[in-house]
Amino acid sequence: MLDLILLRHGQSQWNLENRFTGWVDVDLSEKGEEEAARAGQLIRAHDLTPDLCFTSLLKRAIKTLNIALEELDRLWLPVEKSWRSMNAIMVGCKG
Repeated sequence: MLDLILLRHGQSQWNLENRFTGWVDVDLSEKGEEEAARAGQLIRAHDLTPDLCFTSLLKRAIKTLNIALEELDRLWLPVEKSWRSMNAIMVGCKG
């Protein structure tokens, strides 16, 4: 059986300031980096072993993924980076 793991990026600096980020390429806050590490630990605790990753091109998403993969000792995994992953999420948030 296949498992699909969905992981939202950790807290960004603008999330911390209660600002909507949208497509702005805002970095993770310190708490966001801690959240990403915790996500990796939770994935490991549930005995999930991803073998392929998808992320947007935004640094907060890429950094979240890399931190989580580091916790899993799986930095070598193939990662597909694309703006297309942003389109599906953002379509309901515009306006």
